[in-house]
Amino acid sequence: MSGFDLDRFMARGTWGHGGRLGIRLHAHEATWVEMALPYSEDLIGDPASGVLASGPIIALMDMTTSLAVWRRVDAFVPHATLDLRIDYLRPATPGRTVIGRAECLRVTRSIAFTRGLAHDGDPADPIANVAATFMLPQGAYPGTER
Repeated sequence: MSGFDLDRFMARGTWGHGGRLGIRLHAHEATWVEMALPYSEDLIGDPASGVLASGPIIALMDMTTSLAVWRRVDAFVPHATLDLRIDYLRPATPGRTVIGRAECLRVTRSIAFTRGLAHDGDPADPIANVAATFMLPQGAYPGTER
């Protein structure tokens, strides 16, 4: 891959809500991306249990699935989240970093399909399963032009 350098892109920092939440690059290969959401008391949704709110996990997975598309098409292409489905399987364990992992399954001319999961240490025991679809408002994703 030569068009989209994820390490260089992320070295510039994380902006917007992802930056405020502390989301950072965790790991990646050619076909997948992992981002990390560090545990923070500011992100607790239930003070009695210390469990993270769902909003930060949603933001983590939106960002992770989007980055997986850019890795797949090897380009930074502004696109819109068309659909983001998150099936929560269990609460995140208080005190643990949540890892989001995603891969881009298929890219058509203007739609990209992804899947992923969120876990807090064991991918075999996920917090949530994720499916996301992105839409390119104009033009075509690189490599899909006719």
